[in-house]
Amino acid sequence: MHGDGLDVALDVWYRIACKASWKSLAEVRQVFPSADGVGKYTIFNIKGNSYRLIAVIFFPKTLFIRDVLTHAEYDKGRWNK
Repeated sequence: MHGDGLDVALDVWYRIACKASWKSLAEVRQVFPSADGVGKYTIFNIKGNSYRLIAVIFFPKTLFIRDVLTHAEYDKGRWNK
């Protein structure tokens, strides 16, 4: 992992997501207010908005992580093709 604290930030996100039984994006936003829906993906800001975690959520319990990208990598948009 990265030496910049990304591993800790992802671990915190993972522990929260594993316990969740979200039924909608609105419920995700109760825990992660900056989460955003982009097509079939849910985008999470990780580590103070330095990284984007891109996931597909099949409510209520299945979540697949598509990618974890830096903000700059995310902005290039290649992940959504």
